[in-house]
Amino acid sequence: MAEVGLQDAMDLFYLTGQRPGDTLRMDERDLRDGQLYVTQSKTGAKRRIEIIGELAVVLERIKAGKAGHKVRSTKLVVTAEGRAMTVSMLRSRFDEARKAAGIPKADFQLRDLRAKAGTDKAELSGDIMQARDQLGHTTVVMTEHYVRHRKGKKYRQRDNCGTAQQLRNRKD
Repeated sequence: MAEVGLQDAMDLFYLTGQRPGDTLRMDERDLRDGQLYVTQSKTGAKRRIEIIGELAVVLERIKAGKAGHKVRSTKLVVTAEGRAMTVSMLRSRFDEARKAAGIPKADFQLRDLRAKAGTDKAELSGDIMQARDQLGHTTVVMTEHYVRHRKGKKYRQRDNCGTAQQLRNRKD
């Protein structure tokens, strides 16, 4: 099992769809009015993420885990000792966990969680615009790149076009 700080970071990456650096900057002071406020460093896009469902459970777990630390950071992602996790700490912990799991580096990287978050949001909601908004993309084209490259373009076969046998027998 991954170290608690790494687990918290990965859960937040996936549930919020944010980049690793933005996730590491998340702070207790960003939790207001039942929402997690995020400003994305790459684009400056501001997001308010509702704290419901699994995200609420993860944030409660983080809060409970931090309660036992003598010295504690207000950052959401912290080490087992309660210090704010840095990008290099995150990278080394992730690399160790991936290696321990026997997963080749080329098969899984931290950024894959962001792509999965966008893909799952688009698939579950049936609306790529919701995925675009979650990821903070300025265009649907960029979101489509994430979603299509992860699972392939989804389509629905036409109804009322007959069975395969009927189509083969047509003489049009």
